[in-house]
Amino acid sequence: MLLAIDCGNTNTVFSIWDGTRFVATWRTSTEWQRTADQYYVWLSTLMSLQKIDAVITDVIVSSTVPRVVFNLRVLADRYFNTRPLVVGKPECRLPVDVRVDAGTAVGPDRLVNTVAGHDLYGGDLIMVDFGTATTFDVVDHDGAYVGGVIAPGVNLSLEALHQAAAALPHVDISKPQRVVGTNTVACMQSGVFWGYVGLVREICGRIKDERDRPMRVISTGGLAPLFQQTEDLFDAYEDDLTMHGLTVIHSYNKDTA
Repeated sequence: MLLAIDCGNTNTVFSIWDGTRFVATWRTSTEWQRTADQYYVWLSTLMSLQKIDAVITDVIVSSTVPRVVFNLRVLADRYFNTRPLVVGKPECRLPVDVRVDAGTAVGPDRLVNTVAGHDLYGGDLIMVDFGTATTFDVVDHDGAYVGGVIAPGVNLSLEALHQAAAALPHVDISKPQRVVGTNTVACMQSGVFWGYVGLVREICGRIKDERDRPMRVISTGGLAPLFQQTEDLFDAYEDDLTMHGLTVIHSYNKDTA
């Protein structure tokens, strides 16, 4: 079976893929100090608790935190006796082209989302990922990654607002009942929620104008379901987009080996 690992700036997700479906998915905080032994104890304990008798034969990793990759490589080698595929490394081939300025390093998560989006929806896409940063990735008609936009993440913006203004509390993001708030929390929630709705709508509109063609907008990431409540903002939502992309990349590398 395949162990797919998606390491983001905030959380790391482990999923076991049996070739047709994900049999289990677990999430932990991203900590570069965590050793391969600690990863294995945590993972094997969860597998035992859920009575998952899976033999891991392959591992694929996408990581936006380079310092974490070493211990994940050790995990794969020491406990699963396999050399992991690491997205972004030369030995990991992609089924799509990357057309950006020479010397530009594209985040592995953005490449994986591009692969997943093209596999599920074809070309001419805007992939909006609500993670630590809010990213917009543009997928060409043939599936190539051709660039995008990076904006501060929703929770990052809320935290910055709280830290920079002593009188403003820390609040959780939610869709407000009204645009005009009648207390501090409601005002902050309205500003962040409708502010990001406007940001997404404006950026996607400008991308479509610049590309001069119809494009579908696909959302993913932890806060995507919240913004999915807004009509006509997205054409589709994918919960496990990155994990799907990792299985596609793994299969492509197996087929072309």
